[in-house]
Amino acid sequence: MAASSSAGRVLTLCKQFQSVCRISSTLRTQHPAITSNKLWTHLFNPIQSAAQCRALHTTINRRGLDEFFDATENWGETTVKSGAPWTAKQIRTKSNEDLHKLWYVLLKERNMLLTLEQEAKRQRVQMPSPERLRKIERSMIRLETVVKERETALRLLQTGQEKGRPGDWRRNIFGHVYWYRFKEHAIPWYMNRRYTRRRFYTPSFVQPHIRLRIEKILREKVRKENLRRQSMQKLKEKFPTMKVPAS
Repeated sequence: MAASSSAGRVLTLCKQFQSVCRISSTLRTQHPAITSNKLWTHLFNPIQSAAQCRALHTTINRRGLDEFFDATENWGETTVKSGAPWTAKQIRTKSNEDLHKLWYVLLKERNMLLTLEQEAKRQRVQMPSPERLRKIERSMIRLETVVKERETALRLLQTGQEKGRPGDWRRNIFGHVYWYRFKEHAIPWYMNRRYTRRRFYTPSFVQPHIRLRIEKILREKVRKENLRRQSMQKLKEKFPTMKVPAS
């Protein structure tokens, strides 16, 4: 019984090998350029589509880790020329796609300048043109402001809400007015004990203290202004040629 089964297996293998040889001879007659190594690939590998054989698309690796450092021509220089920061008027003229690209360009430049600043601290030397970092930060802040303006305008058109999360201006028991953001709860507000314990009003006996607080803030502001004027007057007497800045 075992001999018959082994003989059957040998016969099956022989038939498979014969069919492979027959296919290989047919392929060689049709495609003479196919070699023996490519032949086995065509026979036993499944046919792949063009999308599967397409190369992986990645960003071109130009400089590698050198992107975290300044250009080689600026090494050793005490001052590096740089342009003015982006203004909000210039940023508003750009499309959303351009703003997305500009954000990553500024982020890349900021990472390079932060690396340069850290390296200057390590070597205990002055960073060349440190104002570049402030220009980049100003540009990024203005870009964020413009993006928030567009999001607010779109939200006002779609929902009529100025804030991203709906809310309301409310007053607490101390008389401070603040923006209360609405939250989702599992039960109605009149059944929520935690919500009902919150007092969104100012008691009548707190009103005199509110006036005193406002008076204290105004007195502090006047005191600081008087100190500034006195210090400027002393400097003017000591340095008559000094230009007094506009108040």
